[in-house]
Amino acid sequence: MYNLPNILTISRIVVIPLIFLSIYFTSYAWAMISAILFVVASITDYFDGYLARARNQTSAFGRLLDPIADKLLVATALVVILAKPDMYSLGISVIPVFVILCREILVSGLREFLREVNVGLPVTKLAKWKTAFQMTALSMMLFRELWVGWSYIGEFLLWVAAVLTFITGYQYYQKSLDYVKAEEAKKVSVVPAVVIAKNKPEKKVPAKKKTVKSAPKKTAKKSTAGKNLRK
Repeated sequence: MYNLPNILTISRIVVIPLIFLSIYFTSYAWAMISAILFVVASITDYFDGYLARARNQTSAFGRLLDPIADKLLVATALVVILAKPDMYSLGISVIPVFVILCREILVSGLREFLREVNVGLPVTKLAKWKTAFQMTALSMMLFRELWVGWSYIGEFLLWVAAVLTFITGYQYYQKSLDYVKAEEAKKVSVVPAVVIAKNKPEKKVPAKKKTVKSAPKKTAKKSTAGKNLRK
């Protein structure tokens, strides 16, 4: 269980409290430390999956923990951005933050529901692009203390990520809805057949008439006595 890919995944969770503390420690040094930790943790998101496939070290523990670590890391960075108003220039930039957070909760719920019925929800290519824009945007915004221009670029990329987030979230929701509709259609097609079978009147089979066999008629034997007397 504690192989290199899983250790990289766990490391993303370990650095989350340090990134979160940048809300309270507002010094330049701490801002740079949290930004660097976020970038390194984002890079490990790629390498843990790559190493797991290359070394054939995929495990149930890794499949369980990887998406959780990703969502915790992204949610923490979004909370830091919201808690520090100087991280964004436009007040409406809280909208993409809200969209991304809601999408992460939605997809987590959909995955949990579909996992119970043994239905997978594979990651699409568009979702991978969304992740790339999202991680890049958050990294640039966290490096605002280094150069304020990166914050503006990151803010624009965050809007792009929010649009992709909304599209991919809707795609996942539609796939789940298709499954639910298919299951409901199966129930509708089965129930009427059972009801019809129960309510269908039974055909009464006419009782067979019992034929009474008549006893064979006894033929009276002609008397030969008279013939004998005539002779």
